[in-house]
Amino acid sequence: MTIRMKLLLFIPLLVLLTNSVAFFLFQNTKIVQKSYDVMMDRILVYKQSVQYTDDSLRTLYGYLLHATEEGKTSSLQAQAQLKELRSALVQQSKTSPHGSDVTGYIHMLDTFMDQEHASLEATGLRDKPSDALTHYMDAEKTASFIRDEGQRLVDLELSYYQPIYREIQQENKRMNRWGLAVFIVNTVMSIVVAVWISRSVTGPVSRLVGTAQRISKGNLHMDPLPSRSSDELGILSDVFSQMVSNLKVLMAKEKANSEKDRLVKELELQALQSQINPHFLFNSLNVLSKMALLEGAEQTSDLIVSMSSLIRYRLSKLDAPVTLREELNHVRQYVSIQQARFRDRIRFVMDIDEYVLQTHIPALTVQPLVENAFVHGIEGMEQGAVIRLEISRDADYVRITVSDNGTGMREEVRQALLKLEPGNLGGDDNKPSTGLGTRNVFKRLQIFYDRTDLVEIQSEAGKGTAVTLRIPLERSSD
Repeated sequence: MTIRMKLLLFIPLLVLLTNSVAFFLFQNTKIVQKSYDVMMDRILVYKQSVQYTDDSLRTLYGYLLHATEEGKTSSLQAQAQLKELRSALVQQSKTSPHGSDVTGYIHMLDTFMDQEHASLEATGLRDKPSDALTHYMDAEKTASFIRDEGQRLVDLELSYYQPIYREIQQENKRMNRWGLAVFIVNTVMSIVVAVWISRSVTGPVSRLVGTAQRISKGNLHMDPLPSRSSDELGILSDVFSQMVSNLKVLMAKEKANSEKDRLVKELELQALQSQINPHFLFNSLNVLSKMALLEGAEQTSDLIVSMSSLIRYRLSKLDAPVTLREELNHVRQYVSIQQARFRDRIRFVMDIDEYVLQTHIPALTVQPLVENAFVHGIEGMEQGAVIRLEISRDADYVRITVSDNGTGMREEVRQALLKLEPGNLGGDDNKPSTGLGTRNVFKRLQIFYDRTDLVEIQSEAGKGTAVTLRIPLERSSD
């Protein structure tokens, strides 16, 4: 959800919730107020009817004492007000819980109004002046009944509405509690929503700023940014984390390339240090080989040729991959020299799959392993020494295994070789070799194929060592 959608959704929802609660409270208050108004309207009509009855009786009495037009007009106006109030009472009787009592009260008002009218009419008759007084006395008695009945109706209404009034009071208290609770909940929800929206915006921004500051100082080793949302800032955090990951990968590749260049330069330096006028050296070796052949020392001639090929290979194959066939020929030249040295003390066995000899590998990969088997494995053995070289196809890999039945190595030495740890591994560093150590071979393979699972070492002290290389065919074809 985007930030804009959050704002457009949650703020109107909060306002709608507030308005809904306010409307609910208003409706409940309105219902309570309506019940209260109905009760008070009835009581007021009863009280007014009693008051209008007394006023009408008072104006009639004044007219009887002083029969003037002004008095008659006042009496008629009082009777008209009482009639209007009677109409209101008729409407009240339809909804009142005491309808029969109200109807009787209306009849009393009708009787009172008839008696007043008769008294008012009799006042103008000169032959019967006592009739007006008689009707007035009857009206006065009826007014007394009206007062009593009006008070009784008021008491009835109060008695009827007393539990309702208590319910209204309880409802008012409940509404007050509801109002307070809603106010607190609404306030808390407003604060929570405000903090949540603020944190969803400022939190990721603060993390991005802190990460950018650490990256600007060169610190790329940090935990990835958490992606807790799908809004713009969540997408930005994911992109930023991906950018940091890509930067780490690029730096790792650059470091690997630098290490690769360093190793190549190291090999070139070793080659340069071993170059003593190569053309002169090769020409001299060729002359020695021809002289040995002329003198009948064919074995010596072959050794000189092998030595010449060995040096030529090392000086010419450092900067490009070679095929397994070329590397294998180089191994044969080296082995022929070593066999001339050890003679019958060692036996060199090769088990080669001819179909994989076109696979490309870094130069000087197999020969250093064979040399390591000679120098550190079987050199001290007087008889029965065997070095085996096996090259075969294994699924998507070419498996190259160099094994011997020599002295083997300790477990800490094996682990140190696999981890490419620098320093003395406990062997004799003064033993003669071509200058390329096993660790150098493993490191070049790791850089060349960009993998760390290409080497296996199986060794046990006194029982020999087997070093296996797994060369990926896909990368080799590239």
